[in-house]
Amino acid sequence: MEASLGPLLPLYQRERAAGRAMALGVLVHTLGSTYRKPGALILIASDGQYAGLIAGGCLEGDLREHGRAVIAGGAARTVRYDTRTADDLLWGLGLGCEGAMQIVLLRADASNGWQPLAHLARSLDAHEPSAIGVIAESSDPSVPLGTVVLPLDDAASSPYAPALATAAVQELLRKVAAQGETAWLERPGWRLFALPLSLPPRILLLGAGPDALPVVDLATRLDWKVTLVDHRESYAMRGNFPDAERVLLARPETLPAILDLAAFRAAVVMSHHLPSDLAYLRVLARSPAIGYVGLLGPAVRRARLLADLGAEAEGLKGRLRAPVGLTLGGRSPESIALAIVAQLHAFLHSVED
Repeated sequence: MEASLGPLLPLYQRERAAGRAMALGVLVHTLGSTYRKPGALILIASDGQYAGLIAGGCLEGDLREHGRAVIAGGAARTVRYDTRTADDLLWGLGLGCEGAMQIVLLRADASNGWQPLAHLARSLDAHEPSAIGVIAESSDPSVPLGTVVLPLDDAASSPYAPALATAAVQELLRKVAAQGETAWLERPGWRLFALPLSLPPRILLLGAGPDALPVVDLATRLDWKVTLVDHRESYAMRGNFPDAERVLLARPETLPAILDLAAFRAAVVMSHHLPSDLAYLRVLARSPAIGYVGLLGPAVRRARLLADLGAEAEGLKGRLRAPVGLTLGGRSPESIALAIVAQLHAFLHSVED
């Protein structure tokens, strides 16, 4: 799944506040080796600034000019790049990427309710799964290229042709949102590309000491949402972690009452306080929905904590990474944070050894 909206939000919010139209690029098809896969998004402003990458910066300059033309003219367009042959030199870039891409550029402005950006932004803010559809190919004048299809609860804000107002189209959006995978729907005269909204994973850091700061920094760069919890008032300070989603002052045993633990993909215990770490692990042992539990500290500390947990330690079996992090070398807080985030990244993308 590729449709990540987070990197586009600052530009979207700036341009919408100014009332300026934008061009949204949707990568709908790829062949061979490409930097991104179908569902990837790029947002282009009228001044040429863009957010999101389709080709790692290689083709964005050319795509930006197409986007500005869409903003100026209003009509959607398809842009294709093929770097699989010697014709790659046609672009004057010589990329040698051996891939091809098809991108649909469409205009979003006040006249169409800023769709589909407005819908995706609302869903992201609510952290609710969703999907949208875009007409990627059409020979039917009633269903023009770039037509946006939204879920039924938001469809009124973006009216579209009767041919798209069908149960089959809505079922496709529901399926794509639930499965998190792109899909196509083909009918005589048009093809609809459906893409899911990529919801950022929520990570729970249990311990808000100074060494948590680089973890939050790296996680934020990956568009993850981090909640920090600490029982110490001098540590659980919002000002210390401006990029965190939440910073809470709470005792470990109160976590089930104040947080929906099932909403978190992973938790890392790093309070440097043995009794608190024990209490955190006890709560996490009883929260099987959290698939990754990391514990900071050496193996001897892990052994002591698991011994103190007793029979409850069985609840962490298969989920506990202790010592947390990949073996990358380095002992600085930044190196340790990199090791933790790297292991978390591998877990979230199901590529752990």
